[in-house]
Parts: sequence; structure tokens; C-alpha cells
Amino acid sequence: MIPLRFLLAASLFLASVPSLAEDFHGFDPATYDGLMLPPATLQAMASEAAQHAPPKNGQALVFGFANLQRDISFGIKVEKSIERNAEAAGVELLIADNRLNGPTALANAESFARRQVDFCIEFQTDVNFGPAIMQHFERQQIGVVAIDIPMPGATYFGANNPRSGFMGGSYLAQAAKTRFGDRALAEGYFVVGELPQSGAIPAMRTEGQIAGFLASLPGFPPERIIRIDTKNTLQYSFQQMSNALGRIPQGAPILITAINDQSVSGMLRAVQQQGRGQDALVVGKGADELETMMAEEHFVASVAYFPERYGNYLIPLSLMRLAGRDVPAAVTVNHVMISPANVCQFYPEYECQGESGFDYVFPQEAFVEHLATLKDKPELAGYEQLIPAH
Repeated sequence: MIPLRFLLAASLFLASVPSLAEDFHGFDPATYDGLMLPPATLQAMASEAAQHAPPKNGQALVFGFANLQRDISFGIKVEKSIERNAEAAGVELLIADNRLNGPTALANAESFARRQVDFCIEFQTDVNFGPAIMQHFERQQIGVVAIDIPMPGATYFGANNPRSGFMGGSYLAQAAKTRFGDRALAEGYFVVGELPQSGAIPAMRTEGQIAGFLASLPGFPPERIIRIDTKNTLQYSFQQMSNALGRIPQGAPILITAINDQSVSGMLRAVQQQGRGQDALVVGKGADELETMMAEEHFVASVAYFPERYGNYLIPLSLMRLAGRDVPAAVTVNHVMISPANVCQFYPEYECQGESGFDYVFPQEAFVEHLATLKDKPELAGYEQLIPAH
């Protein structure tokens, strides 16, 4: 019998891209299951890449990886997965820390370009610095894969923002109706943690959260939707949520979601510090703070992104580009909802606990209607490949 975790893995990372005319040593982004390739396969990929683009140091391929931030859970998991794959492929890896900061990311890009890496994987948060970062790489003819925040000329890998947002928002609304009943609509406040600095693409996640929430809780008053800037960190989210609580009456349901698990954790801590934890209901993004989710009864679910598998894609994609093969402009993750009730199916190191209390239903028809509203947004022009077809 095939273990359940492998059956699940086959469905998690099927990318939303058309199938390529040929694969790359068995790797096709449209059908790949997301499990790490054997070292022999990765080494064969690296060999073909080196034949097409000989290492600039005359010895071995050198990749640069600029991490979003090296001391947050999501960044740590992405980095470790890239390290595993690079080592298996025989690729030397140089790592820098972008520290959630545009100028730092620009300085790191300049350093990688000066050191003449053969390829670069960029994970940086400030959309305004993307063009300047790419100029450094283009001058040295260095290819780039960009994680989550697209940059001009780079292959995109990361979140399916509209769908993952819609999933999280609709799940939160359905969980709120189960827990608070009619009070969710009559008294509830919906607080959304945004990330304005990252631009229009992550904003599709936020707008999806709101659209999904309203699809499952129609008639929710817009004046009770509160948006806060999270800066992608627990600390800043805590501060901004603490301020926002002054606008929410005592005893009202506080329904929380945000750009990532770090942010919702900070928002939940702020509610708890003011003695209002019993009013909170939280749905996260990333499922990279599972310890927090399992420990906090009001943190009921998170949309999974599986950062611990990103490297399984990023190194083959990078080698594929370096080998001169055709690569999709964008490859996105397929997301699932993870809760204490089903966590063991995806992460066997955790024990499943209890039941969700309701049968979650993804509002597909409403989602298709939401997608139609995205297609004509001027800020998304040129990013059509990041809007799913359905």
C-alpha cells in the first residue's frame, strides 16, 4: 500500500502551468509531485546546465540565494530545502539575508552580481526594488527565479495568491458562523493583516481573503472590516492590532486573518494581552507556525504553502533555465487547508486533534466571479499568468 503522505504529496504541488513539450530529466513543472528528486537526477540536471552555461569560476556552478529573512519560520524552511537540493545537485550555494528590507535586498543583489554567481534565487519583499535588483543581474547575464514577489524578467515561483486568499477568508467565515452563530454577522469585526510594500501580487491574497469571507458571510458590513499593515512580522502586527482593538467593542467576535502565520500570531497575541482571547478566531497563511496553531484553540486553521518543499522546485527550475530549456513564466503552489483535525495527514510528526466542527466548502462559483474582477485591474497588467483560470 502506498503511504497516505505520498498520495497527498502528489496532489499538493501540481503547478498551475501548461505542460511543457518535453520534461527536464523527468521534471515537468506542470505534473511534478513536489517530492525531492534523487541526487543522481539533480546531478544530471546540473551537468546539462553546466554544459550549456559553463561555470563562471571554471569549476562548479554557484547559485546565490537571497532569503526573505533568515530567522523567521517560513524563511528557515525555504532555505533548508534549497540547501538540501543544492547539495544533492553538487551546486555551491551562497546565502544572503534580505531582512525584509528593499535596500538590503538591492545590496545583496549587487554583491551576488559582483561575485558573478551563475544563477540567483531571490526572495525579497519590496516590489519597488524589483527593477533595480534585476538590473544588477541583467548586466551580468544572471538568470533569476523570484519567490512570491515577481520581478521583471524573473521566473515566478510561489503562492497562488487569489486562491489561497479566497480559501482562508471563506474558511474563516464558515468557522465564525459555526462558533458564533448569528453574532458573527450581527456583531463581528473582520481584521485583515496586509502587506502593502509588496505590491499588487500579494494584494491579490488580501483581496481574496476579503472576497472569500464575504462569499461565505454575505451582508457583512464593510465598516466592520479593518485593514492593518503587518510589515510581514509578528512584532509590527502585534502593535497594529493593539491599536485596532480600540475600534472593536468589548465582547464582539474578532475574526482575524493576514498575509502569513507570523502576522496572525502577532495579532492573536495582541488580542490575548488585552484579555479578549475568547472573542478571537484566527485563520493563518503558510501553515509554517504549526506549533502555535496546535497550542492555541482559537487558531483554527492555516492555508498550507509547504515552504519545506520549495527547494524541490527551485533548484530544478533554476537548473532548467540555466540549461536553456523552456520554463513557464510562473509556477504556483496548490494550497490546502490545514487544521488540528487533519494536520497529521500532511505533517505526520503532529497528532490530529478533534474535529473542525463543520464541513468546509470552497465557494467555487463565487471564486470564479472574483477572478473575473481581477482581469481588468490596471495594476495587474503584465501579471496575467499569476491569475488562475478557475
